[in-house]
Amino acid sequence: MPELPEVETIKNEISGKVIGKHIKEVVLLWDGIVKKPSPAEFVSKLTGRKIRDLNRRGKYLLFGLNFADTLIMHLKMSGSLLLNSDSTVPLYTRAFLKLEDGTNIYFRDPRKFGRMWLVEDIDEVVGSLGPDAMSRNLTAKRLGELLANRKAPIKALLCDQTLLAGIGNLYADEALFEAKIHPLRSGSSLTPNEVDRLYKAIREVLLSGIKNKGASIVNYYLPDGTKGTAHSEFRIAHRKGQTCYVCGTPVERIVVRGRGTYFCPKCQPLK
Repeated sequence: MPELPEVETIKNEISGKVIGKHIKEVVLLWDGIVKKPSPAEFVSKLTGRKIRDLNRRGKYLLFGLNFADTLIMHLKMSGSLLLNSDSTVPLYTRAFLKLEDGTNIYFRDPRKFGRMWLVEDIDEVVGSLGPDAMSRNLTAKRLGELLANRKAPIKALLCDQTLLAGIGNLYADEALFEAKIHPLRSGSSLTPNEVDRLYKAIREVLLSGIKNKGASIVNYYLPDGTKGTAHSEFRIAHRKGQTCYVCGTPVERIVVRGRGTYFCPKCQPLK
């Protein structure tokens, strides 16, 4: 967390409130949040810049600035962006930007995993990402090509950002459940029909997550401080021991390449 739906929600929620605004002041409360350049240079170069546009690439937020630079943020496991004009700095804020109209963008991150970059070439940061999971260029055929000859478990492949950008633990479990595919199946073992089902399931669960403004299971908040409701729509993730909504079988949890993974052994048989 946050995954593609959460980051897309943040982009959608704040775009109209930050685009066209100048960054009046940059405050770092923890220098470690800046990956590049040095914290001092980051503050100096970012102060006074105008936010031209805001985009998303996988789980990254890209603030396009005047003079061609880009501010890139990754919220990692526990980050959120809070947007308000309150002078009270939220708990666990690691950095914040003061805009010319009095609005503040607070980067809140309890676990200190989040990072920021200020770069001329975005490929320095996002160049190794695979196609975005919501890209129009990602078709069922293209997904099949990405999975062909891949022996790793499909759960691990869906979470590999160099293969497919944006999907993480939660939405991978949801997509595999909807597609009726066991998380330990290898990518290359999927039939064309299964790939097609998986492609449709990925789109469905991500669109549902965006519609419900992300999943607030632990640390994720919307920019206004409220919580998303996507987790209330989950059918398999974090439901160990509860009965499957489809067949009534108890949901099981295993670890796949270090990731807690939820599935229904009856609906998702290991062939």
